[in-house]
Parts: sequence; structure tokens; C-alpha cells
Amino acid sequence: MTRKHFVELRNITKRFGNNTVIDNINLAIPQGQMVTLLGPSGCGKTTVLRLVAGLEKPTEGQIFIDGEDVTSCSIQQRDICMVFQSYALFPHMSLGENVGYGLKMLGVSRSEIKSRVKEALSMVDLEGFEDRYVDQISGGQQQRVALARALILKPKVLLFDEPLSNLDANLRRSMRDKIRELQKQFNITSLYVTHDQSEAFAVSDTVLVMNKGHIMQIGSPQALYRQPASRFMASFMGDANLFPANVSQDYVEIHGYRLPRPPHFVVKGGGTIGVRPEAITLGQKGEVSQRCTICHVAYMGPQYEVIVDWHGQQILLQVNATRLQPDVGEHYYLEIHPYGMFELADAA
Repeated sequence: MTRKHFVELRNITKRFGNNTVIDNINLAIPQGQMVTLLGPSGCGKTTVLRLVAGLEKPTEGQIFIDGEDVTSCSIQQRDICMVFQSYALFPHMSLGENVGYGLKMLGVSRSEIKSRVKEALSMVDLEGFEDRYVDQISGGQQQRVALARALILKPKVLLFDEPLSNLDANLRRSMRDKIRELQKQFNITSLYVTHDQSEAFAVSDTVLVMNKGHIMQIGSPQALYRQPASRFMASFMGDANLFPANVSQDYVEIHGYRLPRPPHFVVKGGGTIGVRPEAITLGQKGEVSQRCTICHVAYMGPQYEVIVDWHGQQILLQVNATRLQPDVGEHYYLEIHPYGMFELADAA
């Protein structure tokens, strides 16, 4: 029978001296899900990972894996594997020996190790690399070897500690796709730590955003981006323009500009509305309330990042570079697309 929550953190607090790094958090990861911890540097996400791994012990609270209280158990007793940022490969061993090292420590026979190493390297597209050494392969290939070394043990829980931060942009993209593919293929319950939002969105079923030792919001990547719960979340999960607005039953009014009320809005009256830059377009015609002036233009290849002055407020938007080439000082009329709007209930 599949347990509802395969990994659980209950009322976990972690202090180092007088410094509280994790402050009474609760987390439940269902069987087979990939949950990503995302947040700014120093928010506590890596400490949570180390607590689950058994590399740190909580000051307060309990940790459960597959229904068993492992709070006091060592990393060896938890049936978990960790993929590190630094890869942690042995340079004096061949890749095959690196991948099979865990099986060797468990006393598995040589013939079985050889067979499983071949299978594991095949899973990460490194067939025939058994006899090569670490200094003979690229950084991306090293990370795949580290992934194969973890998968070969078929752990209950797989942990990732900033695994792609040492790779360039193209390798990060291909590796995150490979990690997600294999995690889903083997249905391994996984906890992934990163500071990169796009990486978190690409690999995750659920994203948990932390700040100063607290959980700020948990949800699907789409929910966190489209419906942030606070000003911190709105700014952390991408760029956001925030406006004072009046919300009625039928429309939203911002700086005198009225547009249809989005169906997902629940608040009525005055409040703060957020609009993502990609939800604002520029045109040559519109109402006086929509008129804006270009203040700054930055060419980004497929698009321009543009700052406009709109009723005394500077806002950020994105312009498709093949459709419009705005210049500083020009006047346009902006249009806000309702599905790119969200409402904020807090002032923090």
C-alpha cells in the first residue's frame, strides 16, 4: 500500500547556537513526487536537505521516511542517496568503479555489479564509459555519473543539492530534463534544492519557497507564479509590477484604466494588484488612461525589456523584438491582459 506521505518533517526547528536556521516547519512529500526547495541564499533550504539526509540532527521535531521515525538514524540507516553540487567522484577510480562503489560496499557480487553498472550508465546515456576516468570526461558527463551512482542503489529517497550549478546554461537544460525523466521513470520520492527558479519549475511536481527559515508558500510551479501569496513571493517568483487598484464585481481599475475582472479574483474593493511583465503589451492606439512613455530599453535577443512611465509609476514589461522596436521618449498605449494579473492579500 502506498503511503500518503512518504517523507515527513513534523515541527522541525534547527538552531546553531543562538541562530535559528529552521523555525518550526512542516513538510510532507507524497510517494514518487519531486519536491523542490527554492529560496534566496541563507534561507535554510540546504539545512532542510541535510536534516532529511541525516547529516544534521534537528533541535526539535521529528523526521519520518516511509512511515518510520528516522530522526535519530544515521545517513546509512535511511536508505537515501544524495547527488551533490561537486559530484564527489573518486578521481583514482574508473567511472564504472565510481558507479558501482555503493554496491561493492554492500557486498554485491562482481558479476552483478558489472551488469548493474552497465545498466546504470546506459540510463544516463554513457554506455561504454566504464573504463574512463573523471579527468577524461566533461562536467556534464561527471554529473550524469553521479546520478547513475545514486540510481544504481535504488534508494527510497533521492536528494539533490544544487546539482546543476556548476554547469553552463545548455548543459543545465539537458541535465534537468534527464533528471526529471529518470525520477519519473523510477518513481523515486525526491527532494531537490536550487536557487534557480527556472530549474525548479522544470523539474518539480511541487515547489516549496523558503525565506529566513520559514516556508513562505507551497504549490505547483504554475500556482506559485500565477497566484503568489505575498509581496515577497510576487517579487521572488519573477518580476512583478504592483499597483493600487479598485476591484468591483465586473472590472478592475488601475490608474483610471478599466479591464475585465479575472475570474480567479476573490477580493472586492481597494487593494494591491500584481501584473507580470509579459502580460503587458504596447500599441499605437488606446484611451488616455493607457498612455505611457518609454524610459529605458534593453535588448535581450528575442525580446526587449522595457521600462515605461505610466501615471508617474515606472513599470517593467517585455516586448517581442520581432514585432516592435521601442525607443526612449516614444509614447505608446499599454494593454494589460487579465490572466496575467494576481491579487495580493497581504502588505508584507
